[in-house]
Amino acid sequence: MDLTTLLTAVSALVIGVVVGYFILKATLKKQAQKVIGDANKEAENIKKDKILQAKEKFIELKAEHEKVINKRERKMNEQANRAKERDKKLNQQAEENNRKYKEIKRLEETLKRKTDANNRKAEELEKMHKSQVEQLEVISGLTGEEAKNQLQEALREEAKHEAATFIQNTMEEAKLSANQEAKKIVVQTIQRVATEQAIENSVSVFNIENDDVKGRIIGREGRNIRALESSTGVEIIVDDTPEAIILSCFDPVRREVARLSLHKLVTDGRIHPARIEEVVSKTRKQLDEEIISIGKRTAIDLGIHGLHPELIKMVGRMKYRSSYGQNLLQHSREVANLCAVMASELGLNPKLAKRAGLLHDIGKVPQEETDVPHAILGMQLAEKYGEKKDVCNAIGAHHDEIEMTSMLSPVVQVCDAISGARPGARRQIAESYIQRLKELEDLALGFDGVTKAYAIHAGRELRVMVESEKINDAIAGQISFDISQKIQNEMTYPGQVKVTVIRETRAVNVAK
Repeated sequence: MDLTTLLTAVSALVIGVVVGYFILKATLKKQAQKVIGDANKEAENIKKDKILQAKEKFIELKAEHEKVINKRERKMNEQANRAKERDKKLNQQAEENNRKYKEIKRLEETLKRKTDANNRKAEELEKMHKSQVEQLEVISGLTGEEAKNQLQEALREEAKHEAATFIQNTMEEAKLSANQEAKKIVVQTIQRVATEQAIENSVSVFNIENDDVKGRIIGREGRNIRALESSTGVEIIVDDTPEAIILSCFDPVRREVARLSLHKLVTDGRIHPARIEEVVSKTRKQLDEEIISIGKRTAIDLGIHGLHPELIKMVGRMKYRSSYGQNLLQHSREVANLCAVMASELGLNPKLAKRAGLLHDIGKVPQEETDVPHAILGMQLAEKYGEKKDVCNAIGAHHDEIEMTSMLSPVVQVCDAISGARPGARRQIAESYIQRLKELEDLALGFDGVTKAYAIHAGRELRVMVESEKINDAIAGQISFDISQKIQNEMTYPGQVKVTVIRETRAVNVAK
């Protein structure tokens, strides 16, 4: 191929490429214009939609704004109406006040006129009264002040007499009804509480299988029995009583330790001083645990909660104490039940009364010996271990050693007397009992003017007859007080002794 042909072909190819380029450009331009047109149309449509949305939003906002405006206008109108009504009411009230003010003014003027008239009449009456008083003074020969004093004195004496009569009648009626009600409550209380007849002794009997054991307990040259007596503090009596050993001690705790220790020693068979000391020590610890257990069971049985651990121990130790042969724990349980019943009859707190009744004799079981009376000591212990004031006062006052400040105090005192005085509660020797009654009667007969004296109600009441010619009512009351004080200071007795002085006047005539 020659060069001309090649150039021609290249030129044709170039022209074709250029033409194709321009055609392609024209096609792309048209497509671009079409795309732009479509985009413009779509943008116009979007614009229209947005404008429509904006118009709708504007309309909504405008409607809400109009609602707010209308609501505010309504509120303002309502406030304006209320203000108008308030102004109207104020105007009406002002008019009413003006009317009332005018009426008051008119009444004041009327009252003033009447007051002036009354003052004038009072002046006239005063003048007439003075004139009459002067005439009466001339007639009676007494001044007005003297007559007034005489009248006041007469009225005062009459009022005193009437008041004294009324007070005496009221007190007698109150005493009569109070005694009847008190007896009724005490009888109901006693009837509702079951009691046990139990008397404690100061000795315990330890039974053995045969008398050969006695020799082993005594030991060589008495070493075993001396060691046992030294460790327990109990007197051990080994005599001719068959198959029995007597343990004698006024302390029931020591007697119980000795009895349990003897039982262990005899059962074990090894009896010598070292073994005795070991067994007694263990038994004493076991008894201490038993005492705590007894205290807890007692509190649970009585429904008493929150007792201090030391008070629980004292309650447990009561089982091993006695008063006039009466077991102290049994007595305290009995008093607690009586207190609960009596408190419920009187409308008091039965739980608090039961608590005071159980703890009233804790002063009898102290850890250390003291000269403080058991009622005061018990009150101090109760205060120390956080008991309430009413309970502490009831404990301290149940023998009248402090003043009673709580209604529970007389309840505990009465129930303590009931428990101690019931038949079979306490052991008394007949000779000492009769001697105490005789001493009571002799003490009363030693007073001037006393003719007869009788100790009744098991020595809890002393009735004294006096001569009516020598003794008047005032002196009779003084004799009653003096006898009670002398009994209190010079005699020893359980509970209380009531002193009743009787003075009677007899008119005797003989028909012939």
